Amino acid sequence: MRLPPVPRREVYDLYWYFASERQRIFERRVAGNTEPWTDDPILQAFKFCNVFRAVDRVSQFLIRHVAYGNECSSPADRIFQVVAFRLFSRIETWKTLLDLLGHAPTLDDLASGVFETCIERVRQTNGRLYTGAFILCATDAYGESLKHLNHVRLLQHMFVKDSLGVSLLESRSLGEMFRLLRAYPLIGDFMAYQCAIDINYTAFFDFSENDFTCPGPGALRGMKKVFESVGEYSPEDVIQWMVDRQDDEFRRLRLPFRGLWGRRLHAIDCQGLFCETDKYCREAMPELASNRRRIKARFVASPEPLTLFFPPKWKVDPHGAGIPSSPFVLRAP
Repeated sequence: MRLPPVPRREVYDLYWYFASERQRIFERRVAGNTEPWTDDPILQAFKFCNVFRAVDRVSQFLIRHVAYGNECSSPADRIFQVVAFRLFSRIETWKTLLDLLGHAPTLDDLASGVFETCIERVRQTNGRLYTGAFILCATDAYGESLKHLNHVRLLQHMFVKDSLGVSLLESRSLGEMFRLLRAYPLIGDFMAYQCAIDINYTAFFDFSENDFTCPGPGALRGMKKVFESVGEYSPEDVIQWMVDRQDDEFRRLRLPFRGLWGRRLHAIDCQGLFCETDKYCREAMPELASNRRRIKARFVASPEPLTLFFPPKWKVDPHGAGIPSSPFVLRAP
């Protein structure tokens, strides 16, 4: 029998407190309550991701407008669109690209150079292409001096030369999808995992998000704060350990947690919660030193409405949980 993780009790309990209170903030906003949505001064002051990855603004846009938009796209086109969107992860980039193309980008656009031309025009129009949410791998793997051109070459390598969309459609697991993506330059572990999760949102797959996980740097920092030792568990095993214990821990701490209209935390969410706990501890427990000492982003409620939409296969029904129904809109975090 393996040695189990050894929690640092105060921080371990904080992990579950954060999950409960951050989710309550989300629920209060959805219900139409006015600020403040929490009495927690740290959560009031700083920006934190939602408990469920699928609720965050960029993921919501991807699910509704990329994974389930563009009904005329072929399955291989759709997978290319999902990966291309995630590489930039900036909604404004995608919207401007669609305006320039007049349609969602296709593999023909990628092969002919039309996609590259439009991406360059987006850069000239918007001034930037990328979000600051992800640290991407080295930029010159394809010999280009500009990051976005290397990413265009990457997409051409993946989806035109190697027909990766076809290979991904034949994947038999989330882990296999990850490994196919990870084989390419500029796609590190964390980006491959994020892309695999995004592709799995589409109607073409229904792998459990608990089948595979890959903690990012922020999650690993959070794990070091939450546990004195992970025992003989790998980081991936620790995440699944949290998934398995969630009901018992919320009950033990008497913390309210209804999930996402009945959907429990999955590995991708518990992975993200380690990252957010790391951020929270920078203010709540600064004595737990790491290479990140402050929370950069302050919370500012966005005026842009976000209409909630989840993969239909999840059977998540916001209207069945006592939340006001149509129009079902909240302000983006």
